[in-house]
Amino acid sequence: MQPEAFHSYGIAPAARGQPRQCSIIPGPTSSQGKAKVSHNALKTGLTGRTVLLPSDVTAYQAHVERIFQQFAPEGEEEKRLTHSLADTLWRLDRIPSLEAGIYAVARRELAAEFADEEDETVRKAMIEAQVFLTYRHDLNNLSIQEACLRRQYEKDEAELKRRIAEREQVAKNREAEEHRRWQHAIQNYRAAKLLDMPFDPVEIGFEFSTEEIIAREQQQLPKGAITQGRYYELEERLALQLPDKAA
Repeated sequence: MQPEAFHSYGIAPAARGQPRQCSIIPGPTSSQGKAKVSHNALKTGLTGRTVLLPSDVTAYQAHVERIFQQFAPEGEEEKRLTHSLADTLWRLDRIPSLEAGIYAVARRELAAEFADEEDETVRKAMIEAQVFLTYRHDLNNLSIQEACLRRQYEKDEAELKRRIAEREQVAKNREAEEHRRWQHAIQNYRAAKLLDMPFDPVEIGFEFSTEEIIAREQQQLPKGAITQGRYYELEERLALQLPDKAA
């Protein structure tokens, strides 16, 4: 398998006899490889890491959209992490096809080996062993890259979920605080009404108008009555308060 085949999917092939590392190479380094990629591939603008063949563009865009729908990120950092997850999954999904490609190339190259072996079953087993021995560095590199990508995905996913949970908790706290302020405003309005005193919400620190507080109270009355099992009592009382249409 040519090195450029690895670069098309963001996989870094290790040179034989060299230590393996968890690294993703952004593209080919040879002039021939660069020319090929410049004509036949599209690099995503956000991460600059995933390189696509033209035939992959539509599928990749649909893949990214699915991941964004799944996590519904907000803000630049959440969106960056979500896009990173999409890129990592895209490359992980293609590792099995790369592995299958290595075996396919190797079997074709070694198809004529061990011709003197009369037992076909034994001969096939010998070819399979030779395939592994010949391409074990490439296969091992794929395995290492898969492990690295999975760790990267788990790290990004954990950080993204932490940020989403934190944001949602802040929103819940804000909503709860707003609900408490409305309740306090309604309670003070009722107290002023009960004592037949003028009610000025601004005077006691509320940003709501008296009309807004009354409207909010009217919205809450049915809900509270239902919770207390007194909804129909409320309906009857409100009906009695309505002006007589015949009058």
